[in-house]
Amino acid sequence: MTASVAPSAIPAVGSAAPDFTLASTSGEKVTLSALRGRPVLLAFFPLAFTSTCTAELCAFSDDFDVFGERGVHVLPISVDAVPSLKAFKEHYAMKVELLSDFKREASRAYGVLHEERYHSLRAYFLVDAEGVVRWTHVETVPGQHRSNEEILAEVAKLG
Repeated sequence: MTASVAPSAIPAVGSAAPDFTLASTSGEKVTLSALRGRPVLLAFFPLAFTSTCTAELCAFSDDFDVFGERGVHVLPISVDAVPSLKAFKEHYAMKVELLSDFKREASRAYGVLHEERYHSLRAYFLVDAEGVVRWTHVETVPGQHRSNEEILAEVAKLG
């Protein structure tokens, strides 16, 4: 099944990252533009408690310090409600805070909402310290995700 996403809706490398404010599992709201000054990895994932999402998010948690040492703020985002994300985070003892895009606004702004299934596609956007998109990847095969090594290689290119 193909995703209902218009390629033109995905922010282009070199363009300004669409801003958003989302609720987090910490109880605080997170605004992308407030994080300027350091790179940010936006990691959209379809749904909490699914096998690939669990593996991916646990890997982010395992490498939380590695991303931190490279100055990267990791923001995993899904359409799940905050209580579900809190339970997911607690169940797997994740270090990374999860963001809820319950209203699907960020997923739409980044062109990754699967309209038929009403959740986001698995997608990555590396935003530099000035708020410019420097790398994107949208998974085309369900059940796949980028390795942290691949993502960190893209981070290294930021210089």
